[in-house]
Amino acid sequence: MTQSCDQKFDVIVVGSGINSLVCAALLARSGRSVKVLEREAQLGGCIRTDELTLPGFHHDTLSTAHPLFLVGPAYAALGKALHAAGLEYCNTTLPTAVLLPDGRHLALSTSRERNIAAFEGVHSGDGMAYAAALDKMGAHAPLVFSLLGNELWRLGTLRTVAREAWKQGPHALASFFGTSLAPASAWLRQAFHSDLSAALLAPWVLHCGLGPDAPLSSLMAQVVALTLEGVGMPIVKGGNANTVRAFERLIRDAGGTLETHADVARILVERGRASGVELADGRIYRARDVVCSVTPTQLYGRLLDASHVPAEVSNQAAAWRYGKGNMQIHLALDEAPQWHAAALGEVGYVHLSGGVDAISRAVNEAERGLLPADPTICVAQPTAFDPTRAPPGKHILWIQLPECPRHPLGDAAGQLAVTPASGWSTDLREAFADRIINTLARHIPNLRRSILARAVLSPADLAALNLNLVGGDPYGGDCSLDQSFLWRPSRATRNHATPVGRLWHIGASTHPGPGLGGASGFHVARALGAA
Repeated sequence: MTQSCDQKFDVIVVGSGINSLVCAALLARSGRSVKVLEREAQLGGCIRTDELTLPGFHHDTLSTAHPLFLVGPAYAALGKALHAAGLEYCNTTLPTAVLLPDGRHLALSTSRERNIAAFEGVHSGDGMAYAAALDKMGAHAPLVFSLLGNELWRLGTLRTVAREAWKQGPHALASFFGTSLAPASAWLRQAFHSDLSAALLAPWVLHCGLGPDAPLSSLMAQVVALTLEGVGMPIVKGGNANTVRAFERLIRDAGGTLETHADVARILVERGRASGVELADGRIYRARDVVCSVTPTQLYGRLLDASHVPAEVSNQAAAWRYGKGNMQIHLALDEAPQWHAAALGEVGYVHLSGGVDAISRAVNEAERGLLPADPTICVAQPTAFDPTRAPPGKHILWIQLPECPRHPLGDAAGQLAVTPASGWSTDLREAFADRIINTLARHIPNLRRSILARAVLSPADLAALNLNLVGGDPYGGDCSLDQSFLWRPSRATRNHATPVGRLWHIGASTHPGPGLGGASGFHVARALGAA
């Protein structure tokens, strides 16, 4: 039986990920009455920290580093207040590095001069090519970051493009857009003489939900390099869950409320406008505006009655494509990893990769349902610059495999038995993790003896943790060009509005896409009057 709660809110926010928290904090601090509803037992969506392995070892179960947040509008608006509420960052001057199978390695620092020298040391001319690319990106940064961070169906965004066209000339601007559409694989092969130089930047397109052969991936690789140079690899002291605690404090101190175990079953619509939500347990909350951080298939296929949605929008939501799955391996270690290449011990993210071609092949294998024979292995080392995450003298590793099939059909290496009907079974999950540990151990001699415990999360495990991680896709849907920019989340909608009045759509499935930036929540909060 349904029961209506007496209180009506200005805004109900469905979900409690980064975009929801940003939106709720801005609105609450502007005097709006805000209610955040989270279906899971804890707030934060993909921001959580758990003792996955052993007591005292604090692992970021899903997302971890914050470079995108620090350069976004949400941090500019809320950063000072978040730090006052307890948020604290740890950082490193070596945000990322790549390690090739033959042991060659190259690190990116927060110093342009040091990076140019490092690239030049690999091959004469590579440093100049790197500098030229980032100088060009820096010159276009106001335009690029405006398009990546702002709502596109806005007069202000159109004016930004028009100003650049007037400043550069329409032909020059069109040329820049055309160059930006190039795949990373083409740009990296043309720009750099050394496979090692190219390999340093290539894996980062995976963190943008793309592959190196995808249109626009060259632009994203350069955006990432510019961002990492600018802010490093900031992680939250004590674990990413402290981000949620800081946001929760801001929201509650401003009079907002947050509720867990609150599974929204449907959005209530009256006279073409959202009027509230009904929970799975029958409770009803009323509000002037409803903001949903969900996937398009959830919003239009589960939460809204079909009678309220135009057929064009419903059909496009049903056709929404999801991307590759991710796997995570969390290790509790008795001692710090002792890399053969000792300098890697100070790096935030180390990518073990065979380079551009290997990444391209692994992406293709994963998209065809195969376990990649040589997957890209991303190793984050939180305790290298935040010792509070483990007991004294102990360490953790956060390992991500961004090229996994959502539904495994076979093994490209021909080594593991894959039963498609069983999906990501425990046996397959652990066997694939063993392959990854074996690869890592060839470069970290003390790894095996130092492992105290491990926890492995397959794409299926990620999907079970969060309804938005469909098939273990952490990016809210495939980020290819036809599902990005003006067409994310739909060709039939604009910005974060929906066909239902007073109903707003935010999150990774909406522009500007995935990551811990919080931009979509920021823009909807501003649209609703937040200062």
